[in-house]
Amino acid sequence: MICPFCRHDDSRVIDSRPVEDGTQIRRRRECPQCSQRFSTQEVALLNIIKRSGATEPFSREKVLVGVRKACQGRPVNEDDLVLLAQRVEETLRSTGQAEIEAHEVGMAILAPLRELDEVAYLRYASVYRNFASLEDFEGEIALLRALPSNVSSNSSTPSSASKKTESSVKN
Repeated sequence: MICPFCRHDDSRVIDSRPVEDGTQIRRRRECPQCSQRFSTQEVALLNIIKRSGATEPFSREKVLVGVRKACQGRPVNEDDLVLLAQRVEETLRSTGQAEIEAHEVGMAILAPLRELDEVAYLRYASVYRNFASLEDFEGEIALLRALPSNVSSNSSTPSSASKKTESSVKN
């Protein structure tokens, strides 16, 4: 690392600590030439390869924008969406690759979104899996019914709760 004071091409690391949920490292350095101290931030880059072939840095905000559209009108709060975006980034970083195809980002969103809200999942999946017909939706709904997600059973919809109440009144 080049010293910002004397431009010497070497420095010694004095201290390192993780910041920003462990995605960055802050290092305190000292120049052996002029003995000045300075700090640096190191970030592991995660680039997304778009369909056009262009690359751009990963953005949690872009994940949030897409997921918000799928969750529009659904009982999902902003904190849950932020956690979902964080999980997606952690999943992508855990692959160890510096460049990931944009399609893979969309696919990485599907599992945590399904746990959050199955209707939003179905909306999002219809775009990323290129649903072309009603049969595609029916097939995905059949999979949702066959493989229940990890969503807790206490998140029943108002209509199902009223049906339970109606059936208990009749009995």
